[in-house]
Amino acid sequence: MSLSERLPVFPWDRLAPFGDTARAHPGGIVDLSVGTPVDPVPPLIREALEGAANIPGYPLTAGTPELRAALRAWLTLHCGATGEFGVLPTIGSKELVGWLPTLLGVGAGDTVVLPRLAYPTYDIGVRVAGATALLADSPDEIPAGVRPSLIWINSPSNPTGRVSTEDELRAWVAYARSGGAVLASDECYLTLGWAASPVSVLSTCDGDHTGVLSVHSLSKRSNLAGYRAGFLGGDPKLVAALLEARKHTGMIVPAPVQAAMTAALGDESHALAQRSLYEGRREILHGALLSRGMRVDHSEAGLYLWATRDEDCWTTVAEFAALGVLVAPGEFYGPDGGRHVRVALTATDERVKAAAERLTS
Repeated sequence: MSLSERLPVFPWDRLAPFGDTARAHPGGIVDLSVGTPVDPVPPLIREALEGAANIPGYPLTAGTPELRAALRAWLTLHCGATGEFGVLPTIGSKELVGWLPTLLGVGAGDTVVLPRLAYPTYDIGVRVAGATALLADSPDEIPAGVRPSLIWINSPSNPTGRVSTEDELRAWVAYARSGGAVLASDECYLTLGWAASPVSVLSTCDGDHTGVLSVHSLSKRSNLAGYRAGFLGGDPKLVAALLEARKHTGMIVPAPVQAAMTAALGDESHALAQRSLYEGRREILHGALLSRGMRVDHSEAGLYLWATRDEDCWTTVAEFAALGVLVAPGEFYGPDGGRHVRVALTATDERVKAAAERLTS
């Protein structure tokens, strides 16, 4: 079977007609469907990018010494990483998610465990590699006799915003090591905790990161979705193997972006200011959803509200679109999401207020 035959229909194409409906609203569309940052890139990051613009030579796949130092410092401070661990910049986190199974040598006959409700690119990565996906939210759900090659976990979750406990993370680490699986923890929303404080899988490893990778992104923290700025940390042997594969295949973060990442990781003030914006938008949208008779499940952290009225998700999508508000159907994230919608916090203050007014009127 060819690669194109292994891939599903792009899910967002199904949402296009509802986007047309929302755009026809007299007040214009409020797009809360895709988590695309809308706020400006902080000046110090733009300045770092511009300052590194005149670099005609090839960049380092491993990252500049300055960037590697910044990555180590950030993972130590925010993820509780201790002991020996490797770091590696990536071309955003989606690229890594989509290619990690292939880069690790996972293929036909291998099993990759994914969350039951999950970012769709996990599944795409499995399909690209020709492996088999298994949905499970805890080690207890994996059938006896199945030995996964790779396990994806995600906390805070996209789409639900659920935060895994330290005990849950330790259970995954122990299970993965017992069978020799790689445990990849997607922690892109780690610093956006609201009703709960997310912890990194690296903090549960007690200095031994064998078989464990922690994946991060600067897209939301620093509004760098357009820069494609991601990174990972963890098992130094795994990181070294990924580095070799990426060197051979040209998966290199551009030098100006590496400079921008270094500046972004070294400054917390802009990240805290951005977090404050999202917190205010979350409060407004959460209240508006409740006033419309919705229930918001989980959503303790991250950039989304996981909402339901116990009806088919497309019914909710259609109702919101008629009000000029576009949200994502939960079905996009797995069969268990068919009665929820995902509402993103990534719209300007003005658009968020407009959405709230329409939902509460």
